[in-house]
Amino acid sequence: MFSKAPLVIYISNFLTAEERSHLQEVTKGTFARSAVADESGEEGHRQTRTSQSTTVPRDSIVRCIESRALAFQGFDVPRTHLEPLQLVQYGSGEKYHLHTDWFESPERMTSEVGGNRLSSFFVYVAAGNLTGGGTNFPILNAPYDERWCDFVDCDEPWDNGVTFKPVPGNAVFWQNLNEDGTGDPSTIHAGLPVTSGTKLGMNIWTRQGPLSEKFRGVDEET
Repeated sequence: MFSKAPLVIYISNFLTAEERSHLQEVTKGTFARSAVADESGEEGHRQTRTSQSTTVPRDSIVRCIESRALAFQGFDVPRTHLEPLQLVQYGSGEKYHLHTDWFESPERMTSEVGGNRLSSFFVYVAAGNLTGGGTNFPILNAPYDERWCDFVDCDEPWDNGVTFKPVPGNAVFWQNLNEDGTGDPSTIHAGLPVTSGTKLGMNIWTRQGPLSEKFRGVDEET
């Protein structure tokens, strides 16, 4: 556990090497410019997010990854509460400015989409000759234990918060909402610009309730 409030947990080896290769193979050639939604729910391309992203096809391996994410959160979380898994790719100079994964706009929290985002995983899938591209939480307190320096940029100034290094296979998990269901502003974070190379990550978002088939698709057992 990295932080109690907000709850932030660092997970080593969340994905196997075979799973990481599979994710790259099944999404090859499907990436498009990442969109950002405004308060009305209207999506568009903005300079705050300059990555490429794609939805991962739900085959047996991806369902296994989904099950792992659900089990991590407790066995009472149904699969229907998961958004389709999203891969996001960052090249040189690309980034995602400070943002939260939870929403304030009612248009983004309807029952059709399962309400608000309860939790997030950001999983590092690949880091090809990468420099830069860490995941920064500016409000988190930096750790005192030097063992964290394998996973956190310990050279960052203290007032910059915490920047997790993109270590392939590892993941950062956090709770987006407070006990009363309101969004926790201390979960604000950013995908820092890639200086060189490429970063491939995966978003796993869990909603408060079930998503409709329109947004999640049909869950077929394989």
